[in-house]
Amino acid sequence: MEKEFVNLINTNRGLIYKVCNLYCHDTDDKKDLFQEIVLQLWASYPRFRGEALSTSWMYRVALNTAISCFRKESRKPERKAISADELEIPDMALFSAEQDKISLLQQAIEQLSEIEKAIIMLYLENKSYEEIAEIMGISLSNVGVRLNRIKTKLEKIIKANEQ
Repeated sequence: MEKEFVNLINTNRGLIYKVCNLYCHDTDDKKDLFQEIVLQLWASYPRFRGEALSTSWMYRVALNTAISCFRKESRKPERKAISADELEIPDMALFSAEQDKISLLQQAIEQLSEIEKAIIMLYLENKSYEEIAEIMGISLSNVGVRLNRIKTKLEKIIKANEQ
């Protein structure tokens, strides 16, 4: 069982990294979340019956763990980030237009709720509505409604940030 689990983690570690990158900005926080997700996957592995895809099960556990950790973190005192001016980071205008668009989208996604972040991440990962519904534990029609609302919200955020 242990070898199967390690193989499953090694095969799908990119999935876990994506969730960690979505919910954490600090490298140490990402490492901590990665470890917590693997721990939760290991704890629930004996109950995994294979009725769903292993990746769907892993996404569900990873997202639930990340959201739970985020909620715990939000109760802690706020940490103040150092601004780009304080660090004397070079002008970001040197980046291409494509990278600017990606950056705008990432900034907009950061303003979504934790559940909205999870749904849009799965959508951007080209998961089907059925897979998203299964991973998130919501109905298929709810996936469509939420995705439409999230897209509209992202458009408004991006337009507001461009002005």
